Amino acid sequence: MSTETSTPAGGPGTVPSKGLHAGILDLGDSVMLGLASTAPVYSLAATLGLIVAVNGNYTPLILLLGFIPVLFIAYAFRELNSAMPDCGTTFTWARRAFGPWAGWLGGWGVALAGIVVLANLAQVAGQYLWLLIGDGSLAGNKWLVTATGVVFIAFMTYVNHRGIRLGEHVQRTLTYIQYISLGIFAVAVIGAIATGGAAGGQAFAFEWFNPAGAFADPGAVVHGVLLALFIYWGWDTCLALNEETENPAKTPGRGAVISAFVLVAIYVSVALLVMMYANVGSEGIGLGNEANQDDVFLAMKDVVLGPWGWLIVVAVLASVLSSTQTTILPTARGTLSMGVHGALPARFGKVHERYQTPGFSTQVMGAAAVAYYVAMSFLSENLLSDSISAISLFIAFYYALTGYACAWYFRGTLRESARNLWFRGILPLLGAVLLTAAFFISAVQMWDPGYGDTQILGIGGAFVSGVVLLALGVVLAVVCRFAPATRGYFTQGRAVHPAAGQSASTP
Repeated sequence: MSTETSTPAGGPGTVPSKGLHAGILDLGDSVMLGLASTAPVYSLAATLGLIVAVNGNYTPLILLLGFIPVLFIAYAFRELNSAMPDCGTTFTWARRAFGPWAGWLGGWGVALAGIVVLANLAQVAGQYLWLLIGDGSLAGNKWLVTATGVVFIAFMTYVNHRGIRLGEHVQRTLTYIQYISLGIFAVAVIGAIATGGAAGGQAFAFEWFNPAGAFADPGAVVHGVLLALFIYWGWDTCLALNEETENPAKTPGRGAVISAFVLVAIYVSVALLVMMYANVGSEGIGLGNEANQDDVFLAMKDVVLGPWGWLIVVAVLASVLSSTQTTILPTARGTLSMGVHGALPARFGKVHERYQTPGFSTQVMGAAAVAYYVAMSFLSENLLSDSISAISLFIAFYYALTGYACAWYFRGTLRESARNLWFRGILPLLGAVLLTAAFFISAVQMWDPGYGDTQILGIGGAFVSGVVLLALGVVLAVVCRFAPATRGYFTQGRAVHPAAGQSASTP
């Protein structure tokens, strides 16, 4: 039976062995997983037009502003991981800082964001695959797209179940495909700009980074930053694989920070290129054209690449599939840790004897995502869309909780050095405050019945979806509090489940 000891605030925590394949990933793998999890090509394709519609030429500045709280929280993840390299991440850290209830709800936030976003990724993957077939009309077939999305989730669940090394190989292949395709697109855009072939484009201007100009409309800045904020989500996957990474106390944290910086460089660079090529107008391929806002790359692909425009479709498809796999990874390891620590039934805490993966947890996360996607697709596609919009609430919740946990857990060490004060206290706390503000501002916007595609009792469907799903976590926590198998977690606080570290052969 594994044990876990209580340590003073700031001291290194003892992490129970769970039976995962230790030390199989290096820093390069960690950075790659952090980059892949954000689905950068798809994130840009789906979000860039929306930001341009609100902020116009100030979009590059907005992308930088949205990065700031994410970077601050990345430091919180790094510092907490250095003390407690547990694959439960926010669940484990919030529990150690604030107690079992905060830990359970933090774990729910991670799992919830993963399950809901998998529904979105599955739908997009299904659509983009059939865009490549024939004239693309099959992408409009609801039954076919849904079935294809289910197959993709099932396949990626299988890959993750079979072992972290197989998953890493699949991930590397998908990452190469999306970045090579994006690179070809970027080179073609640069060539057109350099040779004057970007008809209707615009010249670069430093004014695009001028805060004084952007903040002439503070409301637009806030709206744009909220949109930009969450295209960075996903880099924390490398932290969830800390127990399978070399030097788990340091390497995953470094990978998270590096991947965060690489992401902002990619986002700003690509945004600048497409702005210079297509401009931010509302006509033709202009980024401000409402018809292009669902996917700016899809609108530009034939103009930029001609007969090779299908490469961009491949890039987005690879990006989505890559993110599907890496979204299952952290959610499964989060529930594994919750099972090991007794917050979920013992079966969640068992690792497959042969594959050294969270077998049962991986299968449950895949099944939950499939069930949610299918149910919402046929109940109401509009409600599915609004529930996906509510992901911003879930992400802000558990990121902010992590920032607060960092500042509180390390409170006794903040005066020891300037480094501790900034990286364990000021920056994580500031990031948490900014994300808390983002949570409430987003919630207020979602309350408006005109915000999304549905309304319930005169309230925006996105708000209702977000609140109901978050509240479900509270209900489940109460159930676990009184269930015989899990109540020890709440009453003992730091108890570790008897199944901790035990392996089991799961189907």
